Amino acid sequence: MRKLLGLIALPILLVSCSEDTINDSDFVAGGTFTNSNIRVVQIDTMNVETYTMKFDSLVTSQATRMLIGKYMDPVFGAVKSSSYAELLPNSYFIDSDAEYDSIGFFLKYDNYYYNDTLKSNTIHIKELSEILYPADGSNFYNTSEVGFLEDNLGSITYTPRPLGTDSLYIKLSDTLGLGLFDQLQQKDITSTEEFKNYFHGITFQPGEDDDGSIVGFDFSTSVMRMYYSIPGGESRTQFTADFTINTTSSPIPFFNQMSVVETNEYLKTLTDKEVVLNSSESDNQSFVQSGIGYTTKIEFTNLKTLFDIQGQGTLLNAVLKIKPVAGSYSDELALRDNLSVYIVDQNNDLTEQLVGTDNAAVQATLNLDGQEFNDIYYEIPLTTYIEGILSTERDADYAIILLPENYNSTVDRFILMGKEGSDQGVKLELTYAIYDEDE
Repeated sequence: MRKLLGLIALPILLVSCSEDTINDSDFVAGGTFTNSNIRVVQIDTMNVETYTMKFDSLVTSQATRMLIGKYMDPVFGAVKSSSYAELLPNSYFIDSDAEYDSIGFFLKYDNYYYNDTLKSNTIHIKELSEILYPADGSNFYNTSEVGFLEDNLGSITYTPRPLGTDSLYIKLSDTLGLGLFDQLQQKDITSTEEFKNYFHGITFQPGEDDDGSIVGFDFSTSVMRMYYSIPGGESRTQFTADFTINTTSSPIPFFNQMSVVETNEYLKTLTDKEVVLNSSESDNQSFVQSGIGYTTKIEFTNLKTLFDIQGQGTLLNAVLKIKPVAGSYSDELALRDNLSVYIVDQNNDLTEQLVGTDNAAVQATLNLDGQEFNDIYYEIPLTTYIEGILSTERDADYAIILLPENYNSTVDRFILMGKEGSDQGVKLELTYAIYDEDE
């Protein structure tokens, strides 16, 4: 228990001093507490500052899917994602009597999409002009660049069916197919290194004029497939050779390159991760966009004023509520049910995911109970985090940030309200028990 000294300098709402109210809080009191004069107060006047910041880069070679597409966001600008992958054959043997037929790529939907899938998308498959190896020797990032040849190996314009079971098939150049066929059949390529030196890999690029959606594909079941046959008598026997995306090498030679050409003047000011934009300077808004690296940073600047409350006390509960900006979301630009909560240090470096007392990850959960009255908000349980700040002798050097789940494998975006205005968009609600007060 902490001793809280001094005269109260904080507006508080008296709720009750009754035993029922204390029991309803799920607080388990000790002997000292239960033998004291107790009152429970609710406080919602703590200062909460919200900012937008942008990470310099995000690791995307550990992504869970391929992301391909482009769309025009009315707030963020032109959002684009392309994938880069190294391929390896499932076998280095082709029978000497075999004859080449064709080659193509099967892209398997993985149920993820963002924005309008009623509009058509274009995918261009191009050959890489250099081996896929990260500049830092460890990871590829959303900002990584790898060269590729301008000529298409194949392309398709399609209307996405991301929740369907069919794969998307893209016919590829027979020049590519015949070249690979001959190299394997003639045993000019018999190992992984020889194959990588001959064929560096491919990239999937969206159409430059596309304004549809970004679609997820499963890289574990997507495959480049060559068809060939062996003649025999009056019939031919059909065979296939598969080239799968290499996700087993270290470092992984696969990544999603994600970018945005900002049209939002506020976002253009975020030139590196140490630059933050207070929501009071951006029309009472903060921004989140996974894949690109925009995140909302949240600081609690006057929590230590709780020590000004006279008497001993304990924190029973702490909940942060933050509202999305009305009209900033739609069926296409959808809100997700949850956002992940992370901790950043004084340099805005991501340190860890926030966990609660049960060591489970803390999440911001979308509360739709007041949806009929356009009163929806994300609710974040922060009791453990706030207790940690109150128990330190120093001012907190850390802050929390909000990011979508699987932030390196999605392009979800959110616009959140700040604290200005009569309809307060962000609020920290504390439930506090005070006892053994000095008379």
